[in-house]
Amino acid sequence: MAVRFSDLLDPTRIELNVRSGRRTAALSQVAGQLETHPAMRNYRGFYQELLARERVDSTCLGNEVALPHARTDNVETTIAAVGRHDSGVYFERAGQNVRLMFVLATPKHSASDYLQVVSALCRLLKSPRNREALLTAATPDAFVAAVRAAEDAAGA
Repeated sequence: MAVRFSDLLDPTRIELNVRSGRRTAALSQVAGQLETHPAMRNYRGFYQELLARERVDSTCLGNEVALPHARTDNVETTIAAVGRHDSGVYFERAGQNVRLMFVLATPKHSASDYLQVVSALCRLLKSPRNREALLTAATPDAFVAAVRAAEDAAGA
């Protein structure tokens, strides 16, 4: 498993203009990018687990970032999708607006892979400069390039 989050990113699965400011609709749009991913076995099952996880506890990390995720048997390998909303999506349980959403699906049997990916993402997002680069990336390719540049600068 790669420790670099950028290895999971595919520009076709990065939505820089999430339409809805409602949490469930925004999650649906971002997570929906994974429906046709080759590693997805059962999208409906994954999505139900994603929503169930969100009901248990908010996935907000602070700093206008959320990491909605599910450890599931519905994927073969760890996959990710990204969504960005200019003014923010309100996450009720956390009482926060979120501008960056990183939807993660990890196989249930891969706990260490899940921890590595979350750790790499949290390291990347703790820097205000990195968050700003992601919030201002003009295209999905520029978003991936910003993640790679941040990882390179951190020696990841």
